[in-house]
Amino acid sequence: MNPRRLFSLIVFSSLAAVSLRAAEGPPVINLWPEGVPGLKTDAPAEVEENGRYLHISHPALLVYAPPAGKANGTAVIYAAGGGYLRVAVGVNGGEVTQWLNSLGITVFVLKYRNVEYGHPAPLRDALRAVRTVRSRAAEWGIKPDRIGMLGGSAGAHLTASAGTLFDAPEGRTGAPLDAVSGRPDFMVLIFPVITMMDPVAHGESRKNLLGSNPSEELKHHLSVDEQVTKDTPPTFLIHSTEDTTAKVENSLLFFQGMRRAKAPIEMHLYPKGPHGSGMAASLGPTAEWPKHCESWMRFNGWLPAK
Repeated sequence: MNPRRLFSLIVFSSLAAVSLRAAEGPPVINLWPEGVPGLKTDAPAEVEENGRYLHISHPALLVYAPPAGKANGTAVIYAAGGGYLRVAVGVNGGEVTQWLNSLGITVFVLKYRNVEYGHPAPLRDALRAVRTVRSRAAEWGIKPDRIGMLGGSAGAHLTASAGTLFDAPEGRTGAPLDAVSGRPDFMVLIFPVITMMDPVAHGESRKNLLGSNPSEELKHHLSVDEQVTKDTPPTFLIHSTEDTTAKVENSLLFFQGMRRAKAPIEMHLYPKGPHGSGMAASLGPTAEWPKHCESWMRFNGWLPAK
């Protein structure tokens, strides 16, 4: 065969394989193969549009691996926000996933239950995700003591819930996997929802998670700043004072809770940046938080030192 034609066939075959993988989407891990606890058979059918998931009844992990040869054994379970109404990840895992992959981190995007179920379903899904990744770490080339969790907005509340309520009775279902630790090794909280208490609470997230008239006891229980202990995972936290959706006071409350418990936390506050990921270059210094977060992860040994 003509060498040029052979080269063209090889290139075409490689591109076709990549396209096929993209069309197939990322590998999916069913979080509850034995059956979703409290499954509602009358819940609306799941909808996905441009990386936004609604009406989730069958929680799962979408696996986004780093480029070949780049994985370093660290994993992050990514809980995107959406006010406990949806999970707004973004196309192809979103910009956060792409940034983490560039660092050699294997990302597990968490599709968790929301308003159709309310508490404790999202917490159970988050803890089940940590337990699943930890129990199958060898399968994905992951170090079982380098499994972090990252969340934005309501997803950050869920992340902080996993980091403070990992031993809570409502987080268990009686499954054998409950024996595996659900505690993340580290947490990254981006523009987080933290408290369920007025006047700081994000009303929509609270209503979707706890219902229209939650008890004072339940509101305090899910105000994660009040649940911090010395065993809460080391945390990296960013927020902007410009955020009018989840007020910056949420982050201040969590920082104070971590300080009281003498748990390690690094917090970066910025004057610019609407509610979101804060990664847009137009935000100036705010958009530099991923560099600081990378340094924090390397300093603590969750990423290899350069």
